[in-house]
Amino acid sequence: MFVKSRGEHASKHVLPKNLALLLCFASFCAGMFFSNRTWMVPDAKGIPWTSRTGGKQFVDYDRNIVLKNEGNNSGDISGSQHSILTMDKAISDLEIKLMASRAERETIQKDPMMSEGVKNIESTLKRKYFMVIGINTAFSSHKRRDSVRATWMPQAEKRKKLEEETGIIIRFVIGHSSTSGGILDKVIEAEEKVHGDFLRLQHVEGYLELSAKTKTYFATAVSLWDAEFYVKVDDDIHVNLATLGVTLARHSKKPRVYIGCMKSGPVLARKGVKYHEPEYWKFGEVGNKYFRHATGQLYAISKDLATYIFINQKLVQLLNEALVLVLRCMCSNRSSNFIYLLVPPVIIVMLCLRNVLHKYANEDVSLGAWFIGLDVEHVDDRRLCCGTPPDCEWKAQAGNICAASFDWRCSGICRSVERIMEVHERCGEDKNALWSANFVQTIRTSS
Repeated sequence: MFVKSRGEHASKHVLPKNLALLLCFASFCAGMFFSNRTWMVPDAKGIPWTSRTGGKQFVDYDRNIVLKNEGNNSGDISGSQHSILTMDKAISDLEIKLMASRAERETIQKDPMMSEGVKNIESTLKRKYFMVIGINTAFSSHKRRDSVRATWMPQAEKRKKLEEETGIIIRFVIGHSSTSGGILDKVIEAEEKVHGDFLRLQHVEGYLELSAKTKTYFATAVSLWDAEFYVKVDDDIHVNLATLGVTLARHSKKPRVYIGCMKSGPVLARKGVKYHEPEYWKFGEVGNKYFRHATGQLYAISKDLATYIFINQKLVQLLNEALVLVLRCMCSNRSSNFIYLLVPPVIIVMLCLRNVLHKYANEDVSLGAWFIGLDVEHVDDRRLCCGTPPDCEWKAQAGNICAASFDWRCSGICRSVERIMEVHERCGEDKNALWSANFVQTIRTSS
């Protein structure tokens, strides 16, 4: 029975082998066919072209001399030679721009005022942050965002001070609607103008797309900010920033670390239930449990792991861009035989790597799966998943302040908009804790 389920699932997601081979063979044949065609290149200044009499003309870019050869004699210039001339011209232009850039830089360095401004910009670009916190949110969660802003997330100048003095970046993370530029996107844009605390992703929002959103978030965050840790948290969770920072700082020197409240819940095979796993057959017999992974309310990964996700995400994008570029070159008048030979291998690689990081139904399971085959240290820290009062309040009174609090039965704070202020007042850390925490010593600027 499980073999049947596996076959049915595979047929939905894997391109048949015969069809893939046929597609590659057809692409190769098309490349060989078109590579033997003679393309008419339109007249343009500085571009080789074919005259109506059959003679070929080209421009010597170094001496600006137009050479003519009538007929098909041994002096004819092939398409590959034309490409070489074009590339030589591009290299010459780049050399000129490089020389101009060096001259401009020398001028700036001689001017004390301009030199100081450049140094300030460079120091900002080289800044190393301590952690980036992405708060996962949705279009319908405006009240939740306001409740977070009113409690544990600093606002306006305090948020800027937090970034500059402690190296902590906090942003609400959201993609765009299925109708880009629609009313939902405009509402977020208006909210962004007021608060300036959003990170917009190239991602279409949807509950079933949380795994893809998580992958896009980490890839985007690591490309924007050079930090030691990257954190994902839901918008119905209470967080004590100083306690979270101190918790993560203890693992700052570890190269590949995955921190959270580790769990191993049951794999739900029955359709229609919450958290149903369509690929349940991959986890063995019915009733089996998932591998250990951090619960999705809050978890953190080190820079190496975020970079790993970024590289895999970028690889798929580069392959897509490469295919588009090849197709454009094929349709242009300057295509060469080499372009057509690129089509089959590009298509084969895309078919093999179209889903480099596999996405399961639940985003926390997906993240854990991405690290299964890597040399990663899993850190199970229960301060990242305390209960709401009285649990977190008792722990705070005992001196064990929680980094994050929520209700397990609601996968967040139940009725968080109404209750998060109560949790903040009863379980929140001291107001000055964030500015005097020890983890600030781990923040440094790249030399």
